[in-house]
Amino acid sequence: MSVTSPRAEEVSAGVYAYVQPDGSWWINNTGFLVGRRGVISIDTCATERRTRAYREAVAKVTDRPITTLVNTHHHGDHTFGNYLFPEATIVGHERVREQILADGIPGYRSAWSASVEWGDLEPVPPFLTYTDQVTLYSDELRCEVRHFGLPAHTTNDSIVWIPERRLLFAGDLVFNGGTPFVLMGSVTGAIEALDLLRDLGAETIVPGHGEVCGPDAIDRVQAYLRFVQVTAERGRAAGLTPLEAARETDLGEWAELLDSERIAGNLHRAYAELDGLPRGAPIDLAAAVLDMITLNGGQPLTCHA
Repeated sequence: MSVTSPRAEEVSAGVYAYVQPDGSWWINNTGFLVGRRGVISIDTCATERRTRAYREAVAKVTDRPITTLVNTHHHGDHTFGNYLFPEATIVGHERVREQILADGIPGYRSAWSASVEWGDLEPVPPFLTYTDQVTLYSDELRCEVRHFGLPAHTTNDSIVWIPERRLLFAGDLVFNGGTPFVLMGSVTGAIEALDLLRDLGAETIVPGHGEVCGPDAIDRVQAYLRFVQVTAERGRAAGLTPLEAARETDLGEWAELLDSERIAGNLHRAYAELDGLPRGAPIDLAAAVLDMITLNGGQPLTCHA
């Protein structure tokens, strides 16, 4: 699939999705709300170049300052660009701050294509944190930043819900066209979080990766995660390792999703849960990433960032 240029798409009056095709590894979506006094940004990008391009896209829409930056979770494709927003109040769940401080700029980037130009990155965590929810306003428009209290994509996922517009920035709880990924979170927790997302009644969803979509995307992500659960149960019962189970599995309809090798990482998490490990508890990430590389033909994971 070819990678095309990012674009700012107005999804509601004064509210924009910044969509970065093709939504594969490290190519995330962001968003921003334009108010009279300033701009609220939702997430940043993985590389210096992409984050600077995002800032330029905002500047083409408005000359108002970016006053607030919300991180939906700690992963670098959503936070590595934080340092390029020195004028903004950076807001995130308390565990986002903890994880960025613990990880810095992680060395596991070497698992992806060597051609990626990350830029001169600096780890900058949120300095305004919350535990359950914080409410922001873009002029009079209410934006609810919510953490559901359970591990899902990670242990620190938040959404930005704009009830007046029935508009949801879902972070990486929703992938559209890419393989959902819960290695650092929980399979069962993600399934439950998606039930809570569905209950909101969103009409328009900006996913963490992929094109803007409707609520049917929630059903598709949930169906994939249930497929992961069934595959893990069968593989574990047969005495297979996560990699062996991944190799023997017919992905069927899920084979068309980007980054299909994530099945191995997802199975590592599903096996851990079947073994009784608490949701979101640390597991051997290096082993999981190596298994994904093995499924990728032994080559570094593809990244166009």
